[in-house]
Amino acid sequence: MQLDISTPALLFPAITLLLLAYTNRFLGIASLIRGLHSEYQKNNGLKVVVDQIKNLRIRLNMIRKMQFLAVLSFLFTVGCMIALFESSFALANILFAASLISLLLSLVFSLIEIQISTRALNIELSDMEDDIK
Repeated sequence: MQLDISTPALLFPAITLLLLAYTNRFLGIASLIRGLHSEYQKNNGLKVVVDQIKNLRIRLNMIRKMQFLAVLSFLFTVGCMIALFESSFALANILFAASLISLLLSLVFSLIEIQISTRALNIELSDMEDDIK
């Protein structure tokens, strides 16, 4: 397959939007952590709060990995474009493939983080269900 400059350029808006979405998730989790920290200090050792804190730590690490891989994908895309300008087509193909693999791994971590997020909501729901019974 022969790459031209427009092929890797297609990844720029996709990766940028992905990074924006990941940043928004990070900011949302940061806000939750601050709220849980306050709640934890008021209700020292409340099991639901402790479970949520553990869950948020895992999610925070996942988002860090997602962001790292997305930025790495972006860097590989830039490298690919530079290689194309230099007429290093073999290197450009390798960098483009690396960019796609990094992007794919970032999306896989995103799916895992969504699953963990769902577990967090189930913890909240179980706490409310206990109060209803």
